[in-house]
Amino acid sequence: MTDHPLAIAAIRFGDGDRIDELLETVVRAVQSRGYPVAGYLQRETPDGPGCCPATFLEDVSSGEQLRITQALGAGSRGCRLDPQALADVSGRLLTVVDSATDLLVLNRFGKGESDGQGFRSVIENACGLGVPVLTAVRATYEPFWNEFTAGTGVFLAADAETVTQWALGSIALRRQKRDAA
Repeated sequence: MTDHPLAIAAIRFGDGDRIDELLETVVRAVQSRGYPVAGYLQRETPDGPGCCPATFLEDVSSGEQLRITQALGAGSRGCRLDPQALADVSGRLLTVVDSATDLLVLNRFGKGESDGQGFRSVIENACGLGVPVLTAVRATYEPFWNEFTAGTGVFLAADAETVTQWALGSIALRRQKRDAA
Protein backbone atom coordinates (compact mmCIF):
# COMPACT_ATOMS: atom_id res chain seq x y z
CA MET A 1 0.00 0.00 0.00
CA THR A 2 2.86 2.41 0.76
CA ASP A 3 6.63 2.66 0.85
CA HIS A 4 6.40 4.43 4.21
CA PRO A 5 6.05 2.73 7.59
CA LEU A 6 2.53 3.42 8.81
CA ALA A 7 1.92 5.34 12.00
CA ILE A 8 -1.83 5.22 12.50
CA ALA A 9 -3.58 5.25 15.85
CA ALA A 10 -7.07 5.50 17.28
CA ILE A 11 -8.00 6.51 20.79
CA ARG A 12 -10.61 4.18 22.22
CA PHE A 13 -13.35 6.17 23.87
CA GLY A 14 -16.83 5.82 25.26
CA ASP A 15 -19.50 7.81 27.00
CA GLY A 16 -18.02 10.11 29.59
CA ASP A 17 -14.63 10.39 27.87
CA ARG A 18 -13.89 13.98 26.93
CA ILE A 19 -12.37 12.93 23.62
CA ASP A 20 -12.69 16.30 21.88
CA GLU A 21 -10.80 18.06 24.67
CA LEU A 22 -8.15 15.34 24.65
CA LEU A 23 -7.61 15.67 20.90
CA GLU A 24 -7.39 19.44 21.22
CA THR A 25 -4.79 19.11 23.99
CA VAL A 26 -2.68 16.84 21.78
CA VAL A 27 -3.03 19.11 18.72
CA ARG A 28 -1.98 22.19 20.70
CA ALA A 29 0.97 20.37 22.28
CA VAL A 30 2.24 19.26 18.86
CA GLN A 31 1.64 22.69 17.29
CA SER A 32 3.42 24.42 20.17
CA ARG A 33 6.58 22.56 19.13
CA GLY A 34 6.31 24.01 15.62
CA TYR A 35 5.04 20.90 13.84
CA PRO A 36 2.45 21.40 11.08
CA VAL A 37 -0.81 19.63 11.95
CA ALA A 38 -3.79 19.18 9.64
CA GLY A 39 -7.25 17.93 10.50
CA TYR A 40 -10.41 18.64 12.41
CA LEU A 41 -11.63 18.83 15.98
CA GLN A 42 -15.29 18.27 16.76
CA ARG A 43 -17.46 20.99 18.32
CA GLU A 44 -21.06 20.66 19.50
CA THR A 45 -23.41 23.63 19.90
CA PRO A 46 -27.11 23.84 20.86
CA ASP A 47 -29.44 23.68 17.87
CA GLY A 48 -32.76 24.77 19.32
CA PRO A 49 -35.20 23.50 21.91
CA GLY A 50 -35.74 19.75 21.81
CA CYS A 51 -33.11 19.24 19.10
CA CYS A 52 -29.82 17.42 19.26
CA PRO A 53 -26.76 19.68 19.24
CA ALA A 54 -25.31 20.76 15.91
CA THR A 55 -21.92 19.25 15.12
CA PHE A 56 -19.18 21.35 13.58
CA LEU A 57 -15.66 20.41 12.55
CA GLU A 58 -13.01 22.99 13.40
CA ASP A 59 -9.98 23.15 11.13
CA VAL A 60 -6.95 22.82 13.45
CA SER A 61 -4.90 25.22 11.32
CA SER A 62 -7.36 28.02 10.59
CA GLY A 63 -10.02 27.66 13.29
CA GLU A 64 -12.76 27.70 10.62
CA GLN A 65 -15.85 25.78 11.69
CA LEU A 66 -17.88 23.74 9.21
CA ARG A 67 -21.24 22.16 10.06
CA ILE A 68 -21.53 18.43 9.32
CA THR A 69 -24.99 17.68 10.73
CA GLN A 70 -28.45 18.31 9.39
CA ALA A 71 -31.12 20.11 11.41
CA LEU A 72 -33.83 17.45 11.47
CA GLY A 73 -36.09 19.20 13.98
CA ALA A 74 -37.29 18.55 17.50
CA GLY A 75 -37.77 14.91 18.46
CA SER A 76 -36.09 13.45 15.39
CA ARG A 77 -34.30 10.14 15.86
CA GLY A 78 -32.59 9.56 12.49
CA CYS A 79 -28.93 9.99 11.67
CA ARG A 80 -28.09 13.68 11.65
CA LEU A 81 -24.77 13.35 9.84
CA ASP A 82 -24.88 15.21 6.53
CA PRO A 83 -22.96 12.96 4.10
CA GLN A 84 -22.46 15.79 1.58
CA ALA A 85 -21.04 18.12 4.25
CA LEU A 86 -18.68 15.36 5.40
CA ALA A 87 -17.60 14.77 1.79
CA ASP A 88 -16.95 18.50 1.40
CA VAL A 89 -14.72 18.78 4.49
CA SER A 90 -12.93 15.60 3.47
CA GLY A 91 -12.26 17.07 0.03
CA ARG A 92 -10.88 20.23 1.61
CA LEU A 93 -8.52 18.17 3.73
CA LEU A 94 -7.30 16.15 0.73
CA THR A 95 -6.00 19.40 -0.79
CA VAL A 96 -4.17 20.37 2.41
CA VAL A 97 -2.38 17.21 3.56
CA ASP A 98 1.01 16.89 1.87
CA SER A 99 4.51 15.67 2.66
CA ALA A 100 5.13 18.78 4.81
CA THR A 101 2.31 17.80 7.16
CA ASP A 102 3.69 16.22 10.34
CA LEU A 103 0.42 14.94 11.81
CA LEU A 104 -3.15 14.39 10.63
CA VAL A 105 -5.79 14.51 13.37
CA LEU A 106 -9.36 13.49 12.66
CA ASN A 107 -12.20 13.88 15.13
CA ARG A 108 -13.60 10.37 14.60
CA PHE A 109 -13.43 7.15 12.68
CA GLY A 110 -17.16 6.52 12.72
CA LYS A 111 -20.18 5.74 10.59
CA GLY A 112 -18.99 7.52 7.44
CA GLU A 113 -15.63 5.77 7.49
CA SER A 114 -17.22 2.42 8.38
CA ASP A 115 -19.45 2.78 5.32
CA GLY A 116 -16.40 3.37 3.09
CA GLN A 117 -16.81 7.14 2.93
CA GLY A 118 -15.99 9.99 5.32
CA PHE A 119 -12.29 10.53 5.89
CA ARG A 120 -11.11 7.18 4.49
CA SER A 121 -9.52 8.71 1.39
CA VAL A 122 -7.80 11.37 3.52
CA ILE A 123 -6.37 8.68 5.81
CA GLU A 124 -5.21 6.63 2.82
CA ASN A 125 -3.56 9.70 1.28
CA ALA A 126 -1.80 10.57 4.55
CA CYS A 127 -0.55 7.00 4.96
CA GLY A 128 0.73 7.04 1.39
CA LEU A 129 2.75 10.14 2.27
CA GLY A 130 3.97 8.63 5.53
CA VAL A 131 2.09 11.24 7.60
CA PRO A 132 1.12 9.90 11.06
CA VAL A 133 -2.67 9.71 11.55
CA LEU A 134 -4.50 10.10 14.86
CA THR A 135 -8.23 9.66 15.33
CA ALA A 136 -10.76 8.39 17.87
CA VAL A 137 -13.07 5.38 17.66
CA ARG A 138 -15.98 4.06 19.70
CA ALA A 139 -16.30 0.32 20.39
CA THR A 140 -19.15 0.11 17.83
CA TYR A 141 -16.73 0.99 15.03
CA GLU A 142 -13.63 -0.91 16.20
CA PRO A 143 -14.26 -3.89 13.87
CA PHE A 144 -14.40 -1.51 10.89
CA TRP A 145 -11.23 0.25 12.09
CA ASN A 146 -9.43 -3.08 12.42
CA GLU A 147 -10.52 -4.14 8.94
CA PHE A 148 -9.58 -0.77 7.41
CA THR A 149 -6.11 -0.66 9.00
CA ALA A 150 -5.48 -4.36 8.33
CA GLY A 151 -3.71 -4.76 11.66
CA THR A 152 -1.37 -1.78 11.19
CA GLY A 153 -3.37 0.57 13.43
CA VAL A 154 -2.80 0.82 17.15
CA PHE A 155 -5.20 1.68 19.92
CA LEU A 156 -4.30 4.29 22.50
CA ALA A 157 -5.84 4.91 25.91
CA ALA A 158 -7.82 8.11 26.33
CA ASP A 159 -4.92 9.82 28.12
CA ALA A 160 -3.47 13.10 26.82
CA GLU A 161 0.11 12.36 27.88
CA THR A 162 0.14 8.90 26.26
CA VAL A 163 -1.39 10.20 23.03
CA THR A 164 0.93 13.22 22.87
CA GLN A 165 3.95 10.93 23.36
CA TRP A 166 2.71 8.69 20.54
CA ALA A 167 2.24 11.69 18.23
CA LEU A 168 5.62 13.25 18.98
CA GLY A 169 7.38 9.89 18.72
CA SER A 170 5.71 9.17 15.36
CA ILE A 171 6.69 12.59 14.04
CA ALA A 172 10.30 12.17 15.23
CA LEU A 173 10.59 8.71 13.66
CA ARG A 174 9.17 9.93 10.36
CA ARG A 175 11.52 12.92 10.26
CA GLN A 176 14.49 10.73 11.17
CA LYS A 177 13.73 8.28 8.36
CA ARG A 178 13.05 11.10 5.90
CA ASP A 179 16.34 12.81 6.76
CA ALA A 180 18.24 9.54 6.42
CA ALA A 181 16.85 8.89 2.94
